[in-house]
Amino acid sequence: MNYFVTIFAITILATSCSKPNPEVQKNKLNGYWEIKTVQMPDGKKKEFKINTVIDFMEMKGDSGTRTKVSPKIDGSFVTNGASEKFILKIEDDSLRLYYKTPFDSWKETVIEAKDSLLKVKNRDNKIYTYSKFRKFDF
Repeated sequence: MNYFVTIFAITILATSCSKPNPEVQKNKLNGYWEIKTVQMPDGKKKEFKINTVIDFMEMKGDSGTRTKVSPKIDGSFVTNGASEKFILKIEDDSLRLYYKTPFDSWKETVIEAKDSLLKVKNRDNKIYTYSKFRKFDF
């Protein structure tokens, strides 16, 4: 009986510490994302309670676009014209987003991507936490 409990505990520990699957994470990126917090490298957090601009992410294969949009009361969105294209790559068992504009290039590493949560780390070691945007409900 003690042997069974030990094997069970090791199995639970091994599966709970496994890294997220980058292929599965790719499928979770599509949609409207609202920033909730930014964790600075020194551990301090900045919270965002109200957002007038949210990110719309749209994937097509191994590439995508992130567009800044503003939600309207009627459930539609207005874009401010700011859009960035990116390439998705799996490196070191992590999903990375590579951006390139005429002014700069950078990458973000997806830490977590679920149906309602997205966490990415940028080149400055800042961790951005997003939640899926929910339309206004009056």
